[in-house]
Amino acid sequence: MATRRTSDEPGFVLHRYDWSESSLILEVFSRHHGRLALVAKGVKRPTSQFRAVLLPLQPILLAWGGEAEVRTLKSAQWQGGHVMPTGDALLAGSYLNELLMRLLARDDPHPRLFDDYALAVQLLAERSETQSLVLRAFELVLLRETGLLPDLAREGSSLAHLDPEGAYVLSPEAGLRPAHEDDAHPVTGECWLALQQALATPDALLNAMRISMGVMPALRAQLRTLLHYHSGVRTFRTRQLMLDVHALSRGKATGSRSEAPA
Repeated sequence: MATRRTSDEPGFVLHRYDWSESSLILEVFSRHHGRLALVAKGVKRPTSQFRAVLLPLQPILLAWGGEAEVRTLKSAQWQGGHVMPTGDALLAGSYLNELLMRLLARDDPHPRLFDDYALAVQLLAERSETQSLVLRAFELVLLRETGLLPDLAREGSSLAHLDPEGAYVLSPEAGLRPAHEDDAHPVTGECWLALQQALATPDALLNAMRISMGVMPALRAQLRTLLHYHSGVRTFRTRQLMLDVHALSRGKATGSRSEAPA
């Protein structure tokens, strides 16, 4: 019986594991097949043509074969379009990859989410000033596509329509509820309703970025609670790395100023 083969599939490498002295296991996000595992045989050898291609945050075309849970990579080539993000943008892209690894089941296609992810990576690479907006918008589209985002037009418990002038917070178990006096990060009903509409449009990522612009701190705090709840972790590794890098940078800057001559 012929071995099933997939060719010319758009994809991104999310993560890489050592499999042997010369090979890797790749966690890949593909447009039509979702997240899957591929074994890249011999890719660690100096002569491998795949070494410069199989890197995270680069759009590639993949071919693989096999029916097992871990398929065999046959070919990979860079699609072009933008360079790999660097610096803070690289850390931000790694955070997106960690979200996909934790919240996407294998072999569950999400073509629309793939397109939003590809756009998010491009924006991180080309427009670093939009980094925070890209992260918040992608968190929203990811939660929506995986069915983990509640209806943003209604209260979770009563299903009553939101009051545009009211203030609400997002609870992982109960959805949106009216804000209490001690809630630190409420968001207006008008904003939640606008986000609900934005996520239903073809340009969901860009429209969610536009709506999120005025409520970044509050939205970040509420989405983080929801993501931690559904991923089962208290802190994402890549986010902690970003915080550590920024703290180190601030410490060096402070030290430099304190040592500078008066």
